[in-house]
Amino acid sequence: MDFNDTPEQAEFRKTCRKWLEDNAKLKSGNQVEDFANIDFLQAGKDWQKKKYDAGWAMLHWPKEYGGIAASAIERIIWSEEESKFSVPRGIFEIGLGMCGPVMMEYASEEQKSRYLPPMAEGSEIWCQLFSEPSAGSDVAGLRSKAVQDGDKWIINGQKVWTSGAHFSDYGILVVRHDPNLDKHKGMTFFFVDMKSPGIEVKPIKQITGGSSFNEVYFTDVVIPDSQRLGEIGDGWKVAITTLMNERLAVGDANGADAEEAFKWAKNQDDSGEPLINNKSARASIAEWYCEANGLKNTKLRTMSALSKGETPGPEASITKIVSANKLQDIGNFGIDSLDMAGMLKPDDSEVQSFHNAWLGAPGLRIAGGTDEILKNVIAERVLGLPQDPRADKNIAFKDIPSGNS
Repeated sequence: MDFNDTPEQAEFRKTCRKWLEDNAKLKSGNQVEDFANIDFLQAGKDWQKKKYDAGWAMLHWPKEYGGIAASAIERIIWSEEESKFSVPRGIFEIGLGMCGPVMMEYASEEQKSRYLPPMAEGSEIWCQLFSEPSAGSDVAGLRSKAVQDGDKWIINGQKVWTSGAHFSDYGILVVRHDPNLDKHKGMTFFFVDMKSPGIEVKPIKQITGGSSFNEVYFTDVVIPDSQRLGEIGDGWKVAITTLMNERLAVGDANGADAEEAFKWAKNQDDSGEPLINNKSARASIAEWYCEANGLKNTKLRTMSALSKGETPGPEASITKIVSANKLQDIGNFGIDSLDMAGMLKPDDSEVQSFHNAWLGAPGLRIAGGTDEILKNVIAERVLGLPQDPRADKNIAFKDIPSGNS
């Protein structure tokens, strides 16, 4: 297969690069330094708005929702070029990468017209409300309740590890409406205004020093039935659509990369010689470079499916596993290269970049399914191996033994 640009693709790449050169700065090779002393949230909104106004925000979306109906390969070309520039990314990954596709597939035309353009523009931020204290890797074990009351639903329960909930305007939510059904059949899916009465958001302090994750409490929160996505009982089906897109989005994990590790190794001392002369360091950097290119080509297949209107398949699990583990390994490499000094967090912003990768990557290895869950997905759905035995099949959710019973 030829992965070189066609003349048309080369011209599109040139157009992308020209606009980016006129509107952003090339990366310095140090992402922490690039974003020092700025309001990252506002900077992210400003950059998203600038892209939206110029037609670059969501290239593959239909024009009526803020896109330009670009092809899958054009989307990849834009992503490759944007990644070379120092621009704030990550704030909109959940909304645009997970919530947007679900709204595109299940919302009414009126709702799409109302919610998708502001999402693409960056004026409204969305979050995903899935995980609970008793439902992490096994999302279908969730216990938050939805009780129908005429043309509305009353929601009670707790979500946890919700990224960006503290600054989000809306969220997508899966809850249990009938505990008498099988655990995968008794769920229903909604979108919710995060400013609704009864919603309380509590940020979680992380080891990185930040608070990007949150606990979210629902106390008699009222959601109109018009904000239900899919049929009653289709919650798991809609959730799977979200999770597949999440694994694809997390597969684009931002942070220290092979290029940054290479530049670091050329300048870092190792017993009187540059670290790049160390055979082990060279082998690691080469491996990360190969993984990065493997990820790129794997995503071509996924983007091809997306361009045909398909949901990302189980192959997205491969992208997510490799990307998150690669990020953690690169962070560990940078810290180890400093010996004991690597355990500190000095003012050196280059070192902070490796610290952030090392401390943040474990969260990415959990988001969208842990490594272990995704390896099971790959084994069963890609390789066709037998399923793990399950004791909770074909019984009502309320009859499944738990630590609370």
